[in-house]
Amino acid sequence: MQFCDDCGSMMKADGDRMVCSNCGASSERDREAESEFVTTESQTDDDVIESSEDANFEGKPKATDVVCDECGTQEAWYTLKQTASADEPPTRFFKCTECGHRWRGYN
Repeated sequence: MQFCDDCGSMMKADGDRMVCSNCGASSERDREAESEFVTTESQTDDDVIESSEDANFEGKPKATDVVCDECGTQEAWYTLKQTASADEPPTRFFKCTECGHRWRGYN
């Protein structure tokens, strides 16, 4: 990602030039610097939080301070997801290690 030297806004590629999306300033694309940029193509699924019904929670961290309402097991896999504003704590999504029941916990 390249930022404008004049106003600090993000610049977008336009052929061989980079154009500021805010003030319209432009500069030549720095192809050498672009090779160091991180793109979504190089990211892995390791950081993805699965919260769908068929998500595979096995291998995720386990919580032992919870109780499953369905079977009473006191252990569940969990993931964290920021569902509210940044100044609020994240929501924990649980999946029972015994019966697979899912629920969410708010801190």
